[in-house]
Amino acid sequence: MKAMVYTRYGPPEVVQLQEVNLPTVKTNEVRIKIRATTVNRTDCGFRSANYFISRFFSGLLKPKINILGCEFAGEIESVGRDVSNFKPGDRVFGYDDTRFGGHGEYKVMAASGALATIPEGMEYTVAAALTEGSHYALGNIRAARIKQGDTVMVYGATGAIGSAAVQLLKHFGAYVVAVSNTKNVGLVASLGADEVIDYQTQNFTETTHRFNFIFDAVGKRSFRQCKPLLKSKGVYISTELGKNSENIGLALFTPMSGGRKVLFPLPTISRDDVLLIRELASLGSFTPVIDRTYPLEQLVEAYRYTETGQKTGNVVITV
Repeated sequence: MKAMVYTRYGPPEVVQLQEVNLPTVKTNEVRIKIRATTVNRTDCGFRSANYFISRFFSGLLKPKINILGCEFAGEIESVGRDVSNFKPGDRVFGYDDTRFGGHGEYKVMAASGALATIPEGMEYTVAAALTEGSHYALGNIRAARIKQGDTVMVYGATGAIGSAAVQLLKHFGAYVVAVSNTKNVGLVASLGADEVIDYQTQNFTETTHRFNFIFDAVGKRSFRQCKPLLKSKGVYISTELGKNSENIGLALFTPMSGGRKVLFPLPTISRDDVLLIRELASLGSFTPVIDRTYPLEQLVEAYRYTETGQKTGNVVITV
């Protein structure tokens, strides 16, 4: 089968199209014919290993897994003998940041993993982008214990995570103030944001709102900048470690004060999470934003574009 393979850490150019063996299926696994996948921050982080800590998961000196692509959509091609919840021909989507494999024509994973059938009528290119941004957003929303009526700011509301967060927060009944660039103000409003601050023409710190939760979905602000905007027991969460990895230390010590605090939840995803995402997508409560689409053979170019930091929503790869 064809796959985009990398054997060393580095820039997008370390990934090359190669012929590799078809993965075999164990008794509790399914093999999926990949129809679409994405390039996202998880793939970029594992490929570049710019954060050295990622090497404790991917391999200290070189990658242990050579085909990335954590999020995908496709068709069940075969199942192991112990699998009863899926059958050949099922259209599925899912997330796998343990074995990856979406950047190839086929991948295998446990049938009990973060995998579900695609909502009726949804295209593969949309289904492929359902899980990565949304599960990061969902985990952070849960950690902040958001409830109906809470006031939340989403800084960076146009990325895969931020655009998902706006929609999920509205589903949970929050009042959402989103921060966006000028060209995407209309898009963010269409996602359900109650107010949109254009950071190119306005200073977000001058808002009169005080927030239960500030979610920096692009990791470009700091607790120090956002703390004055938080309510007395408000929560700040960033998707990045912060300057000198300060968010780790702040997450250890600020909760002890009983006041405003930083949290740094580790991302997890389960089959139940994917089923919830499926339900929200079926109801029209969540639709992934798609910026552009590339064929698998142009994956390097897709990486380059993703790493400009200018993408809106998701970058999808067709296989």
